[in-house]
Amino acid sequence: MAEIVVAKSAGFCYGVKRAIELSRKAAAEHGTVYTLGPLIHNNDVISELREQGVIPADEPEQARGCIVIRSHGVGRDMYDRIAELGLECVDATCPFVERIHRIAAECGESDLLVVGDGTHPEVKGIMGWAAGSSAAVDSPEELEELTVSHKTFGTKSLKVVAQTTFDMCKWTDLQKKIKKHYTKAEFFDTICRATADRQSEAAELSRQCGMMIVVGGAHSSNSKKLADICAAECPTFFCENAAQLVREHKPGILRLLSSSKDVKIGITAGASTPAYIIKEVHNIMSEIIKDEAMDPEFMAALDSMERVRVYTGNRVKATVVAVNKTEAVVDIGTKHSGYILAEDLSNDPTKAPEDVVKVGDVIDCVVKKINDAEGYVYLSKKQVDTQQGMERIVAAKENNESVEGTVTKVVKGGVMVTSKEGASVFVPASQSGVPRNGKLEDIQGKAIKFKVIEVNEGRGRVVGSIKAAEREESDAVKAKFWEELEVGKKFVGEVKSMESYGVFVDLGGVDGMVHLTELTWNRVKHPKEVVSIGDKLEVTVKSFDPEKKRVSLTAKKPEDNPWTKFLAEFAEGDVVKVQIVSITPFGAFAQIIPAVEGLIHISQIAKERVTDVSKVLSVGQIVDAKITEIDEEKNRVSLSIKALLEDEADSEEAPAEE
Repeated sequence: MAEIVVAKSAGFCYGVKRAIELSRKAAAEHGTVYTLGPLIHNNDVISELREQGVIPADEPEQARGCIVIRSHGVGRDMYDRIAELGLECVDATCPFVERIHRIAAECGESDLLVVGDGTHPEVKGIMGWAAGSSAAVDSPEELEELTVSHKTFGTKSLKVVAQTTFDMCKWTDLQKKIKKHYTKAEFFDTICRATADRQSEAAELSRQCGMMIVVGGAHSSNSKKLADICAAECPTFFCENAAQLVREHKPGILRLLSSSKDVKIGITAGASTPAYIIKEVHNIMSEIIKDEAMDPEFMAALDSMERVRVYTGNRVKATVVAVNKTEAVVDIGTKHSGYILAEDLSNDPTKAPEDVVKVGDVIDCVVKKINDAEGYVYLSKKQVDTQQGMERIVAAKENNESVEGTVTKVVKGGVMVTSKEGASVFVPASQSGVPRNGKLEDIQGKAIKFKVIEVNEGRGRVVGSIKAAEREESDAVKAKFWEELEVGKKFVGEVKSMESYGVFVDLGGVDGMVHLTELTWNRVKHPKEVVSIGDKLEVTVKSFDPEKKRVSLTAKKPEDNPWTKFLAEFAEGDVVKVQIVSITPFGAFAQIIPAVEGLIHISQIAKERVTDVSKVLSVGQIVDAKITEIDEEKNRVSLSIKALLEDEADSEEAPAEE
């Protein structure tokens, strides 16, 4: 039976493990963080980290909020660029790489030679710390080319360092050749001890085995070096994960197994390979050895393994199979029973589980806790919603858009709002739209719109303004109002305020004024005789001034115009009974019919000369008068008591007919 041996040094090195832990911690704190380039050279891990909110960015300008410098490190100028952009920086540079940066920075006038891949980010970062000239070589051929193309390089003094993952044997060989060209060269042993141990163990193990499996990313420098070292001793298969091993190398592995049933198989892995992938490769090799690789159930299990991995922080698809008062039960496609507690379903504490999901829903979740022994896993939908909500919030701020949400609770200094997408937003009391003497509790539970006025993605803090959204909406309503306004347009508005000269009516975001004389056809001394604040009033636009934002209204209806009735019933020369309604120095006004008055001039009150109207007439007095003139254009009527008296006198003086 074939034997499988896994190298003790296989898998994550300290620097990689530290970078991943720092990134996950930053993502948990900020919701989303960006790494300057892929955090490690392993596609599986990069995909998993992306689901946790760790997003690769090619340049710092692509990041928002918080950026992580990966274990490879960067040049001095990159720190300056990050600072200028105002990004929060998490420095996950490997301590061993940092040591090389210090050596490079202290070179002074000496030139710096880096033995390693000149295109690798670690090497580029190291050269970015050199004060003087720097160069990189990866082979004796590149060294010879350097000495020809840069004749003055290293002639005064030279410091030589190695990429932390460089091949130990090649490093030893290149040192000898460098010394022949640069007699003043000073060498620093900078290959990571873990790398050296991993390479040494891989070389020893491959000499003992008939087959080696090297697990690592296709772009991982240290993984490819391991494959080269192993291939020099025995047949070697290089893969990124178990699925690739089966797809691409199964026939070759089976041929080797068929030739020797007792072959010893070694497995090692690069510094960017997580333990669970090494375990999967080990399990798959065990199945292949048992000749079960062709079994359909085995291949189905392999496909499932590639699709679903369950570990804390992983983002998975979940199908809701049951909902109760305290939780939702979900299926995530594994043997585990999945549960999402009520507090992990939504950012809105007022919502019960059945308000958030229903049976059959397929939702995105993050794994919070796993118990393999008992076969259950706890997940959170809220974490995914928060991350997506934050992305929507950032976009809304950039595009100056309003966001829909619900006021979920009152806190010190303001209220908390949960956006429709699930982000939690703080709205200060001054931006809540509630008056100073009002209660914030009055808007709790209400659906509102808000503007994003501040976002700190690094801290996951969002500040919003309900007032700003209301103001923008009000401005839009007002703009539309003025565009569509015209004389004669009718409105039904609410009386908002009252003065002695008239009332102000809300026409839908814009107030118009109804003058006292336009409230009714009847004579009144104060608006309160006709309307009260809060009354609905049908009005018509008389005139408007868009620049001064003024609208003049009338509540009078043409069909109720008392002048129409008056003109239909009365004419000049008619004698009418009138009631005195007011006394003036020049005469008295008398009501003919409601809302139609005529003037009895002081000269028309009596046959004798009158100097004081109040001594002859009094308010409320009813007298007979003759209509002497009707001015239809000005709606004026002239009355005369004197004319009646003269008519009577003329009648008395006239001789009786014989």
